[in-house]
This record gives sequence, C-alpha cells and structure tokens, in this order.
Amino acid sequence: MRADRLVSLVLLLRRRGRMTADELAAELEVSPRTVQRDIDALSTAGVPVYADRGRRGGYSLLPGFRTELTGLSHDEALALLTAGSGPGRKVFGLSAALASAMRKVVDALPEGNRVNLDRAAARFLVEPEIDLLSRRTGAEAVDPQVMGEVRRAVLAGRVLRFEYAAPEKEPRWHTVDPIGLVTVRDRTYLLAAKAGADRTYRLSRMLVAEVLADVAQRPAQVDLDRIWAERSAQFLAENHLAVAVRVEAARRDELLNHARAVRAEVTEPDGRVRLDVSFEDLRHAVWALWQLDTAAEALAPEELRAALRARAEVLADRYRGT
Repeated sequence: MRADRLVSLVLLLRRRGRMTADELAAELEVSPRTVQRDIDALSTAGVPVYADRGRRGGYSLLPGFRTELTGLSHDEALALLTAGSGPGRKVFGLSAALASAMRKVVDALPEGNRVNLDRAAARFLVEPEIDLLSRRTGAEAVDPQVMGEVRRAVLAGRVLRFEYAAPEKEPRWHTVDPIGLVTVRDRTYLLAAKAGADRTYRLSRMLVAEVLADVAQRPAQVDLDRIWAERSAQFLAENHLAVAVRVEAARRDELLNHARAVRAEVTEPDGRVRLDVSFEDLRHAVWALWQLDTAAEALAPEELRAALRARAEVLADRYRGT
C-alpha cells in the first residue's frame, strides 16, 4: 500500500507542480504527517523532492525530473484494458493511439499476469454496439479527416475553418476559435466561439475542416464541465416545443431517443415515468409519441393532445365496421 502511495505522490507532483502537505494529504487520503514521512522516504531513495518554506510553500520535484514508473497493480491494468475495449476507444479519433498504448501496457506486464488479465478482461463487455433489444447503438460517423483537423485545432489553439451542414439548410462555411471537444451519448461536439459568440457544432455534420495559421482567441484555462452546463441551459431556453408526457418505464429510452432535450424526469407511484422534454416542433412531437402507441400519453400542451386525438379518430373511422 505504501509503495502505491509513494508512486501516486510522485505522479501528483509531476502533474501539478508545487503542492502543500495538506493538499497532498487530501489527495492521498492520509494525514499531513504521513505525507512528510513519505517525502522523507522518497528523498532517501534518491527522488529529488525539495520543500519551499513559508506561507505559500510546498513540495516540488526538481525541474526536468523524469522516472519510469511501471508498477501497475492487477486492478489498475484490468481497468486500462477494460476501458480500452469500451466505447471510449473511438472517442476523438484516438482509437489507433489507444490500441498502441494498450499493447505497450500488456507487453510491459509479466507473462503470468498477462495471461490472467487477458482472461479477466474477456469477462467484461462495455457498451456493445447492439443492446438487449437488438437495437444498434453505434456512435455517429465522423469523417477521420474532420476529426483529425478539429482535434489538432483544439490542442494547438489555432483557428478552425469548416463546412457545416445543419439540418434542412444548405452547407455553409464557418471560421471559429475552438475551445474544446465533448462526447455525449456517442455524439461528439465542438465547443467554440465565433466572432465572440458561443457556438456548438456536431462533428458528424462537418463535411470538411482545415486548421488555419491564426492563433485562436480563447482563455488559457478552460472548465469544460461548466461551459457544457451553461450551453445546455441555453439550449433548453431556446424556443422549441415543450412537452409533458407520461410513459411506461420500459419505453422511456425509446422516447428519449426521439426527444431533443430532457428538462425534468420523475418516476410516479405506478412505475410510469413523467418527463418534461423538448421537440423540434408539433409535427416532430406527434411523430415521436405516435411511435409509442398506448405506452405514452401526452399531458401538455393541448395542441399536441388535439393533434394526436385527430389522428387517432381518422384511423378509428378507417378501421370501423367491415
């Protein structure tokens, strides 16, 4: 346990630079006194850790220090192999790099551990392409050239230019300052700024992309969690058709596959789920709820209930009698 903690301490200092004893103690879930003993042990072993005294002091590694830390535990190696077999292997077009990294991890393991881990990893399956109802759940297709250029622009901090095909619109060219990439439910989005205004683009709708030489105008530090939450709230505030619906729990996911956004969700005493969702327009909502037949009931707005009722009456008249 202590050996693992010492490795974690070195990795923390390599990644974050100077840290106080209290900060290290919180990360490692030990006491500051234990951190001090670990620092002494590292120094004795020849790891160049030094202390800065004073109110803003802390511990740091000697600049430029590097060491090979290859002691993976069984569960750590298993976690890496399992993650590499799941949907994350395709994220941001890094599947080849991840496969290469997995090969290096496996190759570095002792022969006995390698065989045992292969057998263990074969017992885990993360997010298969087909669910229990034989529905395909694959991610949206993104052109590899587009993914490569977008990723390069984000990492290099360069302006990005791309042709974008929004739904029911002619393709248009956009020039943006890229901020970051986000993947949600197998869809990848580019968060960007265009002429100072926030913009979000789905990569599967980009036809071609190119990195420009201009430096992107963006902050040096970024909090993608906060930005994504803000843009999600903004998206929900736009003028789309808000619908309240009650649906059988077994058909909930089917409804969410058709909805544009989810505003609220609660499970009712009878087991059915009540949802506040958004659709593109009335036509979209009628189509989506009609797919669920008697498993769903539109509660509001009244115009949606009237449209569904009118469609049901037409069909009832058609099939009434001989």
